[in-house]
Amino acid sequence: MRGLLGLGGALLVWLAWPVAKSAWQAQQADRAATALRLNYQLSLDNLLNAIDAVDRAVESDPTAGRYLQRSELLVGAALSPNFAPSAQQRSEWLKRAQDDLDVGLGRDPVRGVQWARLAAVRYALEGPSQRTVAPLLMSIDTAPMLLPLWPARLTLILDNWQVLTVAQREKIALYVARTWQLSSRRDWFAHAIRSPIDELFIRYFVRNEPGAQEELSRLLAERRKQKP
Repeated sequence: MRGLLGLGGALLVWLAWPVAKSAWQAQQADRAATALRLNYQLSLDNLLNAIDAVDRAVESDPTAGRYLQRSELLVGAALSPNFAPSAQQRSEWLKRAQDDLDVGLGRDPVRGVQWARLAAVRYALEGPSQRTVAPLLMSIDTAPMLLPLWPARLTLILDNWQVLTVAQREKIALYVARTWQLSSRRDWFAHAIRSPIDELFIRYFVRNEPGAQEELSRLLAERRKQKP
C-alpha cells in the first residue's frame, strides 16, 4: 500500500508539473500586463519577452486563461501608442490575438472584457462589420453593467453604427441609456465624440434622460476648453 501511495504521489506530482510550470511562466508576464493596463513605462523588448513566456505557458498548459492572457499582450504590442510596429507586424500580432481569443472564448465564453477585445481586434483588422458587432454584443450580454468597459464599447458602437441592424441599434440604445443613468461621471460620453455624427448618435441615445442634453452640452464645452 505504501508503495502504491508513493506511486500515486509521484503521478500527482508529474501531472501537476505542467500546470505549475505554466503558472510560473505566465507569472513572468504579469508585470507587462499590468504596465499595459495602467499605461506604465514598458519597453517593446520586455513586452515581447512576456509574450514568449506566455507562449511557453500555453505549450505547458493550454487553458483558456493562458490564450486570453496572451491575446492581451499581443493586442498591446499591436495597438499601444507607445510602440510603432510596421503595418505587417501589427497585422500579424492582431491575427495571433484573434486566434487566441477565438480559442479562449470558445472554452470560457463568460468573459465580457475579452469579447470587447475581440471586437476591437476585428475592427482593427476588418473595419466595420457584423463580425465586429457579434463579439461587441456578446461583451454587452455577458457583462452589461461593467461600467469601466463602456467607454471602449461606446467607441466601437459609434465606429460600427452603419452596419448595425435596426434590432441591434434598439438594443444597444437601451444599454447606453441605462449606462448613462448609472454613471457617476459622464465625461467619457463627451470624450467618445469625434464628429458631429457621433454627437448626434449619443444625443439620440440619451434623448429620454432628464437633463441629459444640457449636461452633454456642458461636458462638450469643458472638453473644448481643455484642448490646446
